[in-house]
Amino acid sequence: MSIFTPTNQIRLTNVAVVRMKKGGKRFEIACYKNKVMSWRSGAEKDLDEVLQTNTVFVNVSKGQVAKKDDLKAFGTEDLTEICKQILSKGELQVSDKERHSQLEQMFRDIATIVAEKCVNPETKRPYTVNLIERAMKDIHYSVKANKSTKQQALEVIKQLKESIQIQRAHMRVRCVWPAKDGKRLKEKLKSLIKVVESEDFDDELEMVQIPEDTAEVSAGFSVTILWLGEKKEDLKQTSQTSKLDKKVCLIDPGCFREIDELIRCETKGKGALEVLSLKDVEEGDERLE
Repeated sequence: MSIFTPTNQIRLTNVAVVRMKKGGKRFEIACYKNKVMSWRSGAEKDLDEVLQTNTVFVNVSKGQVAKKDDLKAFGTEDLTEICKQILSKGELQVSDKERHSQLEQMFRDIATIVAEKCVNPETKRPYTVNLIERAMKDIHYSVKANKSTKQQALEVIKQLKESIQIQRAHMRVRCVWPAKDGKRLKEKLKSLIKVVESEDFDDELEMVQIPEDTAEVSAGFSVTILWLGEKKEDLKQTSQTSKLDKKVCLIDPGCFREIDELIRCETKGKGALEVLSLKDVEEGDERLE
């Protein structure tokens, strides 16, 4: 006896289903278990590692494939793009036990991220994960399954500031730029730098090549001269020094990129921002009385 399988049915097993309603109809995609959250958090970038098949279903468990006309509700005929929409906005179908376990793990992950990033601003000591978990329960924080743990950790930090002494741990960096740019940069960085721990000036030796018949370059200026059409034997090498302003500062980690781009832009690539330590903390864990 032959078994007839309709051509619009595909049988899949051991899948995680993501469901979404669009245009009054239900659509589903079949994913690998534990990969949906990795995709939403940004940990997984390869869509092929998330989807079991690049097919949109009406019902995954019954293997019923969505009709092409119904897919027009997504505004595109590209199945990959439709799958991405469902993957990012749809609801992951899991059992109550799986959902509870997943939310518990996310709660723990969020608390871990907060503990890694934050300190007590008065003592500069870090909080333990258990203490952060307790504080999250005290403010009745509810985990959102469709948001990444990193995004939620930033939300938690803001909410916890209303109940405990907490802030992002400062990052210790070294700023280096030509002294002639110092006054202008200090003014622009004033609001971005929390604390200036030290400042000093160094002389930098710079080698430049100039034509034999060109006057000497005055010391104290940093110059780069490009001579086109000159013969190599007509050039001579000379050295000069320029002052460098070096500062060791504490900054908010969220300002790092802005400060880095500002220094590079204002100094035309001659300045730099170097990370000395990711967290400025004191030894020992913080306790809540």
